[in-house]
Amino acid sequence: MKKAEHNRLSTVIRDYQETDYASLDRLWEETGLAQPERKDDADVIERCNAHGGRLLVMEDQDTGEIIGSSWMTWDGRRMYLHHFGIKPALQNMGLGMKLAVASLDWLRSTGQQVKMEVHKENKAAKQLYEKLGFFSFRDYDIYMIREFTKA
Repeated sequence: MKKAEHNRLSTVIRDYQETDYASLDRLWEETGLAQPERKDDADVIERCNAHGGRLLVMEDQDTGEIIGSSWMTWDGRRMYLHHFGIKPALQNMGLGMKLAVASLDWLRSTGQQVKMEVHKENKAAKQLYEKLGFFSFRDYDIYMIREFTKA
């Protein structure tokens, strides 16, 4: 699909609904956002949203397919923006900016700081985020424990 065809694409940005999970999971697989070690399933989405988070989806109104996602979670200190992606065949058409603006509008309304992570090699995403006002902590590395083992 070319950029001009995007103008004919009828999309809506709305809150995630439980019935969206299968389509959302396909999107996350296609964009590389689905990683089993993250354990991001429908239950985790529900739990995070119940604690002040929000998951926005971009839907193709003609097909009902979820073509974009933006998940914002709250840790009690700051908001985190993650699982942000647009279906690869529809990237570079302005849809990511449209979804990002909707996400930032909500994040701004919370009055909280927002933090995100982006893969070092994802230059297009980094350019988008920098246009939106995000900056990189170039002197920080991220460390994580995914699972604790019992001693």
